[in-house]
This record gives sequence, structure tokens and C-alpha cells, in this order.
Amino acid sequence: MSGKATTGPASGRPNLAAVARLAGVSASTASLAFSGAGPVSAATRARVLAAAERLDYAGPDPRAQSLRRGRSGIIGVVIEDRLRDAFRDPINIAMLDGLADETGPLGNGLLLLTDTGDGSATIATAPVDGVVLIGCSTRLAEKVAVFRQRGVALVAIEAEPMAGVLAIDLDNREASHRLARHLEQLGHDRVGMVTLPLDDVRSRGELTVARERESTGFVASERMRGVREVFPNAVGWVAAGSFIEEGVLAGLALLADPETRPTAIIAQSDLLAVGVIRAAEQLGIAIPRELSVVGFDGVRVDGIAPLDLTTMRQPAVEKGRAAGRGLIEMLAGRPGEPVSFRSEFHPGNTTAPPRV
Repeated sequence: MSGKATTGPASGRPNLAAVARLAGVSASTASLAFSGAGPVSAATRARVLAAAERLDYAGPDPRAQSLRRGRSGIIGVVIEDRLRDAFRDPINIAMLDGLADETGPLGNGLLLLTDTGDGSATIATAPVDGVVLIGCSTRLAEKVAVFRQRGVALVAIEAEPMAGVLAIDLDNREASHRLARHLEQLGHDRVGMVTLPLDDVRSRGELTVARERESTGFVASERMRGVREVFPNAVGWVAAGSFIEEGVLAGLALLADPETRPTAIIAQSDLLAVGVIRAAEQLGIAIPRELSVVGFDGVRVDGIAPLDLTTMRQPAVEKGRAAGRGLIEMLAGRPGEPVSFRSEFHPGNTTAPPRV
């Protein structure tokens, strides 16, 4: 006996999804283990490769697939963050899991691409059949044009509308408007914002009229517009990324002056909101009695109990799955269907009427 597991005569060729199940990891993690990219530990990679050996699965072979189908079998995923930063955001991981759920069973591998400056040429020349853009700005317009000339199928998750690119959208503006309206109904009128990065260099600092006007961060701008519809004069701070430590810096800046500090802060991610809460704790400001805080995403963040963050929950995994389904349709020569998702308001215990 060879000692290798099989998928059975009826199941056909083993695939990445089967390997992931046997290894006890997600499909996106299994794909990253094969590609050698991303934050996959040596132990996890060894477990995935051991599962692949048991199933006699050699991994996606772009050369063999090219001979059979005239394709590479590779799906490119473009993220504007540096990889080490992108994988600190649980929303990115959830979207990749959803994408892998749809594309992995068909034998496609995921190739992660970044546009942080030195990797821009790789984006334009990568041997991919299709590309998913995650939260990318219009700065990638030239790269998108190159992909279209090559006949590469393109899907964008929460990106500026672009011709020839299938859109998978989220109600960022409307959801942020709902958060702002919630605070207004509680009686707040002195509100601050902590935004996601507004430019490609990810510079942090005070939110000015010029920075807001010149923003190339599509998601950040949409969420700001929703807040401005309710609180046109809200002050703000621009974070360098969706990280707790960036929320701490923003909170310390916005709350520094007891005479002028806001009574409520709208953070554009849950991680930023948790950072604001920790900044308030450092300053001796009670949540929610002295400061209301809301976030966006609906991710699980430990370390703030007994607080339960008021936030908008977004369907991150479903966004990735929708992108995968759309890409599969386009690769089959059919027009993919654009999808727009709605966020769900979660009323936690981090908001209350302002102190009189």
C-alpha cells in the first residue's frame, strides 16, 4: 500500500479545497501555503503540504493548465497595502477566504500582488487569468487598462467605478450615515472622525479640507461623505492604517483638549475604534458616559470587555465569494453580475447620550 489517501473514484482529481479540509485550514491559507506568500507559519505550511501528499495533490500547475485551457489557472489579488499590513486586517483575510471558497474548488491558485511602489511592474505583467482588486484607488487606472488589453477578467471589491470592471460594492456611505444619525438621535453635536488612509503614502495627521478633497482612498471618502451628511463640521484625524495602535494615536490627538474634544467619535474600522477606546482609558475618559465610540466592520476584537462596540457589520466573506463567482462567470465568457451588499447596524454599549 502506498499510504496515500484518495478522494475516491467518484470524486475525481483532488483539489485545493480537499487539501484545506484535510489540513484543517481555510482554502485561502492552503493557497498561500502553496504560493509561499503571506503570513503562513512553517508548521501550517508543513501541515498543508503533508495533506496534499496524502491526497496526491501537486498543487495548481499553471504550465499544465496553460496547455489544456490556454490559461494559467492563477487569479491575481491586488491589495494596495504592504502584505504584512494587509494581513493584520481581519476583513482582508475574510474576503480572501470567501474568494478562495469559490475559486479553489476549480483548481485556481491565488497570487497576491501589491502596488506599494516597487511592485507595480509585477501587477502589469503577472501571468493571471483574472484579477480581483480589493479597495484599490483610481491610481491603478493605468494597470487596469493594461489588464483589459490583455483580456484579463477584472472584478473590484469596494473600488472607484471603472469601465470594464465588475463591481462588488458595500453601502459605505449609507452605513456611515446611519452611524452618524444614531449619534445625532442620542443628542451628540460635537463629533470627531478617525478615517482610513486617504493617500498612497498612508500619511497620518489632522483631517483638513484639502486632504479630504484630494483623497484617493475610495472607501474612506465614501464613509466620510456619509458622516458629513449629518455632521458637516465634524473634526477628524487620518490614520495610517486600520490598526489598533493607529486608533490610539488618533484618540489621543482628538481628545487632548478637555474644552474642545468631541463627545462622540466615529471610527472607520473596528480596530481603529478599539484604539480610540484605549486612548480614552489612558486619559481617564469613561465609555460611554463621557465619550461615545462607534466602529465599522463587525469583526471580533478581544480586550475591551465588558464593552460591546456599536458598529456596522459588513458581510466580508460574502463579498469575497461574490467576487469569485463573478470572476468565474467572466472567465466562462459570460457577463458577471454586479452585487451591492448592505451592512447591518449592531447597537452595542459604547454609545450613550452626551453628558450635560
